[in-house]
Amino acid sequence: MNKTTKEKSGNFFAVLPVIVSLAWPTVLEEVMQTAVQYIDTAMVGSLGKQATAAVGSTGTVSWLVGSTVSAIGVGFLAYISQAMGAGQKDKAEKASGQAVMSVIAVGILFTALTTALSGAIPVWMQVDVSIREMASRYFLILYSPMLFRTASIIFGTVLRSVGDTKSPMIAGIFVNVINVILNFFLIYPTRNVSLFGNDFIIFGAGWGIDGAAAASAAAYTVGGIIITVTFWKHKTISPKGQKFRPDMAILKPCLKVAIPNMLQRFATSLGYVAFASMINSLGETATAAHTIANTVESAFYIPGYGMQTAAATLSGNACGAVDKKRLSELAKITITLVVVLMILSGGLLFLFAPQLMGLFSKDDDVIRLGTAVLRMVAVSEPFYGVPIVVEGIMQGAGKTVTPFIFNLLGMWCVRIVGTFICTQLLGLGLIAAWGCMIGHNILLFILFIVHYATGRWKPEYMRTSQDRKQ
Repeated sequence: MNKTTKEKSGNFFAVLPVIVSLAWPTVLEEVMQTAVQYIDTAMVGSLGKQATAAVGSTGTVSWLVGSTVSAIGVGFLAYISQAMGAGQKDKAEKASGQAVMSVIAVGILFTALTTALSGAIPVWMQVDVSIREMASRYFLILYSPMLFRTASIIFGTVLRSVGDTKSPMIAGIFVNVINVILNFFLIYPTRNVSLFGNDFIIFGAGWGIDGAAAASAAAYTVGGIIITVTFWKHKTISPKGQKFRPDMAILKPCLKVAIPNMLQRFATSLGYVAFASMINSLGETATAAHTIANTVESAFYIPGYGMQTAAATLSGNACGAVDKKRLSELAKITITLVVVLMILSGGLLFLFAPQLMGLFSKDDDVIRLGTAVLRMVAVSEPFYGVPIVVEGIMQGAGKTVTPFIFNLLGMWCVRIVGTFICTQLLGLGLIAAWGCMIGHNILLFILFIVHYATGRWKPEYMRTSQDRKQ
C-alpha cells in the first residue's frame, strides 16, 4: 500500500466514527417512528379498508405542513453548525433565542391554518364522499397540538446542529411509546382478552380512527414539552438569557437558507398532495394499497435520512472552519456509505414486500397491488439515497437554491405531469403512477450527482480553481 492509499484509508476510518456517532441516533429515532407508523397502520387497518383510506387520504397534507416547518429548522441548522465550526459559540446561542421566537410564531400560525381548513382538505384531496367526514375529524384532532409539533421539529433540528442527536431520539422514543399505548386503549372498545388461560377485561374507548388521532395528538404534545425542556436546559445551546425579539443579523442568513428550502419542501409536498389526490381518484383499493405501500417503503429510506443529518451537521462545521479537505472527504464517504446501505435496504424490500403488505391488510387485492409497486420502487432505492445525502451536505453549507430547482423539476415535470397523463388521460392505475414516481427519483439522482461532480455544491470561498472552471 503506497502513502497516498494509506492516507485515504486513514481519513476514511477517522471520519467514519464521527459520521456514525451522529447518524445512529437519528436512524434509531426514524426506526422507532416507522415502527409506530407500522403499528398505527396495522391497528387502523384492522378497522377496515375505509378506515385505512380515511387516515391515508390526508397524509400528504401532513407532509406539506411538517416539511414546511422543517425548512425553518434547516435555516437554523446551517447558521448554528457553521458558527460552531468557526468557534463562534455566542452567535450560536443568540440564534437559539431566535429559534424560540420562530417556534411560537410558526406554531400558532399553523395551528390556526390546519384547524380552520380541516373540513375543506378532504374535499380538495378528492376523498371519497363516504369517508370525507371521517378524514376531516382525524385531521382536525391530529393537528390541534401544532405548537408542540413545531417545537419538536425546530428545537430538535437546533440540537442536531450542535451534534446532539441523542436528545431528539430520546424524545422521539417517548412520543412513540405513548402513541402505541394510547392507541391500544382509545381505538378499540372494551373487550375480553385471554392470556395464559385467564380472561381479562381491557378497557377501551372505542373511538376508532378518532382514537388513533387523539393518541398521536397527545403523544406529540408530550414530545414537544420534553424537547422544549431539554433545549432550555442544554449546556451548549440553551436559549436562557437570549433575546426573544427579532434580530435580523441572525434571521437574515437563516432565512436565506430556509426560504429556498421551504419553497422546495412546499412545492414538493404540494406535489405529493396532487399526486395523492390523483391516487385517491382511483378508488379505495388503490388508495389503501398506496397508503400501506408508502408506510412500508418509509422504513427503507431510514439509512439515507440518518446519513443526511450527519452530513448536514458535519458539512456546516467544515464550512465554518473553512476546511476544504474535511468537506471533500465527508462528501465522498457519506455518498459511498449511503449507496451501500440503500442497496441492502432495497434488496430486503424487494424480497419481503408481500409479507410486509400482509402485516397491514387482509385484502388480497390490496396486498397484490401494494407488492407490485413496492418491488418496483425497491430497485430505485440506491438512486434515491444519493440525492438525500448530497442535499444534506448542501444544507449544511447553506446552499439550498439548487436543491429547490432540482426537486421542483423532478416533482412537477416528471411525477405530476406523468401521473396526470397516465391516470387521468390514459386511464392507467397505481402501477403507472408509481412508475412516474420512480422516474422522478432517477432524475434527482442524475441532477444531484452531476452537480456534485462539478464541485458547484461547495460555497464559493471553498471552491478550487478547477471547480470554478467547470
